[in-house]
Amino acid sequence: MMSDRTVDMPRAWVTGAGKGIGRALALALAEKGWTVAVSARTESDLATLVSAAGPGRLAAYPLDITDEAAVQDAASRIEADLGALDVVVLCAGTHKPVTAKNFDTQAFRTLVETNLMGTVHCLGAIMPRFIARGRGRIAVVASMVGYCGLPTAAAYGATKAGLINMCEALKPELERQGVTLQLVAPGFVDTPLTRLNDFPMPFMVSAETAARAIAKGLESRRFEIAFPRRMEVAMKILRMLPYRAFFAVTRRMVS
Repeated sequence: MMSDRTVDMPRAWVTGAGKGIGRALALALAEKGWTVAVSARTESDLATLVSAAGPGRLAAYPLDITDEAAVQDAASRIEADLGALDVVVLCAGTHKPVTAKNFDTQAFRTLVETNLMGTVHCLGAIMPRFIARGRGRIAVVASMVGYCGLPTAAAYGATKAGLINMCEALKPELERQGVTLQLVAPGFVDTPLTRLNDFPMPFMVSAETAARAIAKGLESRRFEIAFPRRMEVAMKILRMLPYRAFFAVTRRMVS
């Protein structure tokens, strides 16, 4: 509980805050004076994050977003402790490469349960609250990999494409209810997950740069928060190519 925080500053909840983009964003929002609840599966990561932010800046709520009941409970506890949330940023996710030769159905299931259904669980807990109040802002972190199918990303890309499609579908409905929905589409960001990749990652940005881009986007009215710009342009051109040209490019990515 953070009773010493000023009540007029935005109250936010960031999932996936233990590492990477979520961690950097939580610190950036706390630095701006926001009241921030942070969630992640690993309690030691949250403890390190809270310590890095300094006393009273962050409130930790350990959570596995694949557990729907636990998500509902966390949302209730956060609002009981901190007050009604203004902003929720759903960053939690994971990545495992999946190829045709080593097609791993369990890896696929893990990514769907975490990246897609985990986000769905969070939306199921938050949207009714925001709709009832007629206000609130939700940002869903997808990926530019969701724009089109890329080698080794059959599972990861499918989950991120699902998030993009879902947000596009929900946007007009939530808007009518007074709720802002935003889609975050990062390119390659330097995180513990991307450091495991064994392929070139163009236009890589730091987690801190990503956090600044998201924080700035949260203050805007635009639906899509995509960065870096050069990667966004390249990926959107790629997805518009006819398949003959598209596959001519993606074949080069197969090792």
